[in-house]
Amino acid sequence: MDDFETLGLSDELLRAVKSEGYTTPTPVQALCIPPLLDGKDVLGVAQTGTGKTAAFALPVLQVMSRSRPQGKRYIRALVLSPTRELAAQIDERFSAYSTHLDLRHKVIFGGVKQNPQVRALEKGLDILVATPGRLLDLIGQGYIDLGRVDFFVLDEADQMLDMGFIRDIRKVLKLLPKRRQNLLFSATMPKSIAELAESFLRNAIMVDVSPEEVTVERIEQKIMFVRKADKRRILVKIIKGEKVEKGIVFTRTKHGANRLVKQLDQSGVNAAAIHGNKSQGARTKALASFKAGHTRILVATDIASRGIDVDGITHVFNYDLPNEPESYVHRIGRTARAGKSGIAYGFCDESESGYLVGIQNLIGFEIDVDDEHEWHFHGAVPKPGQKPGKIKTNNPKKKPNRNQQNRSTKPKSKRRNNHNSRQPSSGRSRSGSGGGRPGNGEGRSRNNRGRSRNQRNNRD
Repeated sequence: MDDFETLGLSDELLRAVKSEGYTTPTPVQALCIPPLLDGKDVLGVAQTGTGKTAAFALPVLQVMSRSRPQGKRYIRALVLSPTRELAAQIDERFSAYSTHLDLRHKVIFGGVKQNPQVRALEKGLDILVATPGRLLDLIGQGYIDLGRVDFFVLDEADQMLDMGFIRDIRKVLKLLPKRRQNLLFSATMPKSIAELAESFLRNAIMVDVSPEEVTVERIEQKIMFVRKADKRRILVKIIKGEKVEKGIVFTRTKHGANRLVKQLDQSGVNAAAIHGNKSQGARTKALASFKAGHTRILVATDIASRGIDVDGITHVFNYDLPNEPESYVHRIGRTARAGKSGIAYGFCDESESGYLVGIQNLIGFEIDVDDEHEWHFHGAVPKPGQKPGKIKTNNPKKKPNRNQQNRSTKPKSKRRNNHNSRQPSSGRSRSGSGGGRPGNGEGRSRNNRGRSRNQRNNRD
């Protein structure tokens, strides 16, 4: 496809596309837009940065604009997204593309007050962009009816499953009418996604944009082998030496992101963190400051970064190499957009060499090594024939010996409870129920804490 006019888009959408500076459709746009306009279901495998938002937003807008229901507007298109940032980005694109159309859209997500969202829903909408949690919450309160949805989009499906949203997705699917058009986008296609797609897509057109197509030549990639303790030093040197004005640094954990921001600030580098433990207000503020150029460096975790679609990012730093090779492709895809060039650095310590092997297996070539720096550490270089994956540590935790185990499992709580009890003992309490309650309650407390941590991690 040479231009957007050959895709069958309306004049109103072509004007909007032109005002956004788009000239040539990306591969995923050229492959997805025509079948979607023809009313077919589409299963797309594409990463962030390939232009997939326009690939579904433009057809949705055109389909919605073909007819205008009489009376109050109702939700005719639903776009489900895993994170707040990505949902907000999608809604921004709908705003840009629908400038010349009489269509209403709204984004809803958790972490903010629901009242403004409820007011918009009560006025009537054509298109709703939502995260699963807030969507089901407002459905339960009676504010949302999905019974007349004509077009359903499930974006970043693999991330949805990684975050534990599969039950929520199935709940939403049950509330949708059987007669509708569907689109599913996923960065990867494991068995779980294939099964999910098969459960609701009908004779879908398969569109596959492989990782090799995403790691375009415009992105210069470099690997630097360093000790973990030296990563911050080399990061600061590159940022200052190359005068980085807009760069993203990826860490594996939320705590690591917070710590690195403090360290960068101490080194005179203006930075902000974005991850799931931040409030929605803090995340929005950090992203807005980064977009405006007030914050030079954004430190992010993988899940939170899925919604980052910012022009002009020149540098991507893999401060911690990702343990999932596909995440590497997501990360470096944040740069070299809109025909511009970019550079992606990867810092590999001795525990991450297996991750590097997996990344290189996925993209199909060895990344150039930069060893001309003072912190080069040969011990982090992958060994010949090394397999991909996590490197086992040489210092496993010592298991307690049998005597320690026996001492730790003695039912002291039972004896203490019987001694301190103000009530006379009964046969029932002596049988173990009295001593068992503290133990069981303690188990429940641990389990609840574990579930709480898992829930927070899943909603990063």
